[in-house]
Amino acid sequence: METNGSNSHSHENQTSEVPNDASKGSSPEKVVFVNHAEIAWHESRKQWIGVQSQKSKRLPREPVMSWTTTYEDLLCSTEPFQQPIPLGEMVDFLVDIWHEEGLYD
Repeated sequence: METNGSNSHSHENQTSEVPNDASKGSSPEKVVFVNHAEIAWHESRKQWIGVQSQKSKRLPREPVMSWTTTYEDLLCSTEPFQQPIPLGEMVDFLVDIWHEEGLYD
């Protein structure tokens, strides 16, 4: 599916000509193709991500992990975190550690 950066779905409905066997000699009847799977996918996606225009603009929050946290601190502790660590924060943390150790170039 070709995208142009907007949410328009110009390929959802396509008209194709299908011959009508019952009426030989008459002009082909036009059948509109509706991609029900794509429509269902977009509806499921809307439910999953929510409507972006209705989401409040969140202010950046303080990181859950301290900037002094080390990789060993995470590996050696059996205590659960005081609060969940957002995935983006954990990825940033790991990338920084991997850069320091020369594992991520």
